[in-house]
Amino acid sequence: MGRVVIGMDPHKRSATIEAIDEREKVLAQGRFGTDTEGYQQMLAAGRAFSDRVWAVEGCSGIGRHIAQRLVADGEPVLDVPAKLSARVRVFDTGQGRKTDPVDAHSIAVAGLRSRGLRTVTPDGITVVVRLLVDRRDELGRARTDIISRIHHLLLELIPGGAKKFLTRGQASYLLRTAPPPAGIVAATRHDLARELIEELTTIDAKIRAADKQLRQLVADHGSTLTELHGIGPSGAARLIGDIADIHRFGTAAHFASWNGTAPLEASSGDQRRHRLSRVGNRRINRVLHIMAIVQLRRDTPGRAYYRRRLAEGKTTMEALRALKRHLSDVVFKRMLHDARRGGAGETGPGGHSGATLQSSADGPIPTAASSDKSQPGPATTKPKTKSP
Repeated sequence: MGRVVIGMDPHKRSATIEAIDEREKVLAQGRFGTDTEGYQQMLAAGRAFSDRVWAVEGCSGIGRHIAQRLVADGEPVLDVPAKLSARVRVFDTGQGRKTDPVDAHSIAVAGLRSRGLRTVTPDGITVVVRLLVDRRDELGRARTDIISRIHHLLLELIPGGAKKFLTRGQASYLLRTAPPPAGIVAATRHDLARELIEELTTIDAKIRAADKQLRQLVADHGSTLTELHGIGPSGAARLIGDIADIHRFGTAAHFASWNGTAPLEASSGDQRRHRLSRVGNRRINRVLHIMAIVQLRRDTPGRAYYRRRLAEGKTTMEALRALKRHLSDVVFKRMLHDARRGGAGETGPGGHSGATLQSSADGPIPTAASSDKSQPGPATTKPKTKSP
């Protein structure tokens, strides 16, 4: 028997598997629980095949818990993007019905036929960074919600309310100097505002502690991303946590396609045009957007690049998108330099960095075509050769 691919459709409390051989012949099927007993039964069913590999959907999402358990037990696991398995299901026979056994079959076929799927490895420092930066983002959203509620209450207590960007000290000062509350309604608003300011004090302290922890983790990781203008400890941690290994991107164009800063080609016939990409990792896209806005506020190379694009006739939004695409290349080169300096910059097949057989920049985008590269210039028209 040749190589066997075990496709898995994971859920929180159950997992459906299907084992196929190299000719897509179904060898085994089953549905197992994800508790200790169910997991051991599923593992025993998979180990009935000597030359095997597990293909698990969404190893960075819902399939992470089961994929990490398999890796910890020494099993080879491939990460199958959800969009890739969905395409297999749609073009397969059976009218594209979506059930757990059908999904497991589509995942197995995708794991068998697709090239360059990422091999799942045990969680490391990048997972720690991602967990902490997620927590930092949650604290930021909580602070924004509290500030909004304080604004609403101060508008009722003080004529004209408070300014847009409000700090804890300013809110406390405005509340202390506000006219004495007259009546039970105003007194209740005053008490609620005071409680929210106390909550804001606690949130600000947690944010400062989280930033300090992220700054230390970024420094321990050996990253120099914070040296780039517009990237702080939270942005650097987001880049490190979500990207993990920069070598999985073969080129800067592939990285730009993954983060959504590369334009998408929408050409037809002789008409060549590009449109804004709304796909890709939006969290990394947000980091690059903040970086671009911060660079525009200072006399930086980013602002010089932006002005050159405006001089070429681009609109302000087009120039901003071009700047984000340019900064994507800057971040890619800096992370590649940091990885090589740390001894991780080995080249893959063909001598190109990132061109490994087990890793790729698939994510939600299985392929990266020529349209994912930098914004191309106008097409050049060559004179036709006259017939004799």
